[in-house]
Amino acid sequence: MKTNWVLSFLFFLLFVFKLTAQEDSLRLETPEVIDTISEEKDYKPYNALAPAKAAFYSAILPGLGQAYNGKYWKIPLVYAGIGTGVYFYINNNKEWNRYRDAYKNRLAGRKDEFTVDGDERISDDGLIRAQEFYRRNKEISILVIAGFYVLNIIDANVNAHLQQFNVSEDLSLKPNMEFDNFTGKSKYGFSLNYSF
Repeated sequence: MKTNWVLSFLFFLLFVFKLTAQEDSLRLETPEVIDTISEEKDYKPYNALAPAKAAFYSAILPGLGQAYNGKYWKIPLVYAGIGTGVYFYINNNKEWNRYRDAYKNRLAGRKDEFTVDGDERISDDGLIRAQEFYRRNKEISILVIAGFYVLNIIDANVNAHLQQFNVSEDLSLKPNMEFDNFTGKSKYGFSLNYSF
């Protein structure tokens, strides 16, 4: 019993009195605080017209909305998608015209490029199928171009919206104890806390 009392008294003295062995000779009297960490925001301040401007700029010139948002790495992707569609449209249009002209020449009784020494390498039915094939590919190419154009506008709009959204790193998971005044019992659990 006496040892418990002595130990309690020693712990009390330890926490109450400040124990120092010697004075710190390296300590400055007025420390100078240098703020080297500046708080950078991860988001832009709220601008209600920013998404509309970004979409408008992208509608006028594809990639301009991405430049407005500062996402310069997306501009080559936009032009690669649109350029691929344009390339396949031009190629399919050239082939469609080639088979169409050959079919017209054959109907008119003239010699076409698929007739060699009076021997037809491709039949009339084959020329018609080739025209239909390249016409369908031309239409798909137009849809690809329109799809990338619309996707460019949507991307600029959504990105402008998300840049204004505050994404804070201040998420915490803390144990929580809540006292219920009605029943007089404690409730334990975890809580996920946001700081807005």
